[in-house]
Amino acid sequence: MLAATASQMYNTQGRLDRDGLIRQYVPLVQRLAHHMIAKLPANVELDDLIQVGMIGLADALSRFEASQGVQFETFATQRIRGAMLDELREGDWLSRGSRKSQKQIEQAVHKLEHRLGRSPVESEIAAELKMPLDEYQALLGRVRGTQLVYLEDIGAGSEDSDGFLDRHTADTEADPLSLLKDQRLKKALVVAIDGLPERERFIMGMYYEQDMNLKEIAAVLGITESRVSQLHSQSIARLRAKMRSH
Repeated sequence: MLAATASQMYNTQGRLDRDGLIRQYVPLVQRLAHHMIAKLPANVELDDLIQVGMIGLADALSRFEASQGVQFETFATQRIRGAMLDELREGDWLSRGSRKSQKQIEQAVHKLEHRLGRSPVESEIAAELKMPLDEYQALLGRVRGTQLVYLEDIGAGSEDSDGFLDRHTADTEADPLSLLKDQRLKKALVVAIDGLPERERFIMGMYYEQDMNLKEIAAVLGITESRVSQLHSQSIARLRAKMRSH
């Protein structure tokens, strides 16, 4: 457990133990950075997110007041994630080329599902896109699973929210808050996730429900971290294709 008690937050002189708390909450910064990085394109560096997150942690320490009745970890999580999002908003976090590639993959999956009456395998998607399989897999790695999860949605929820459905349902042409209130959409997304190929369904469950990072998932499945990233991107494309009518 990361959460510090009131007595652990202060030193013997009654002052906030900033150095001790920073050391204690470094794993929280790293965990948030790992969880966010999989939703972003390959040009975003993990170390950069962690560095910005540490600034957010320091900001949380300077602003935290225990008298407000909020746990420090909850307060710090909001500040850390906010700092990361602010940094991403200032940069070109997703190129036009990446967004175009996302749409192309989604459209290919959508066409194949209607034509075949089932979920297409990777080689079929690659053929639909008129590219070799290895080139398609490399493309999946570059788009980094951002087809369903957009920047604004990464910060939309909290760690104690309802999980994937409340934190990651998004549509760029609609108000995310309105969509989250739509129970039919949530139910449809649950059905769509259940309809994913088995390994992709496992990945989505481990990532969004068990809060595992890509490295941990790779160890469980016995595949590389980059391969997990590719399959995650592909499963997101499948979900967006299935959710078009909603």
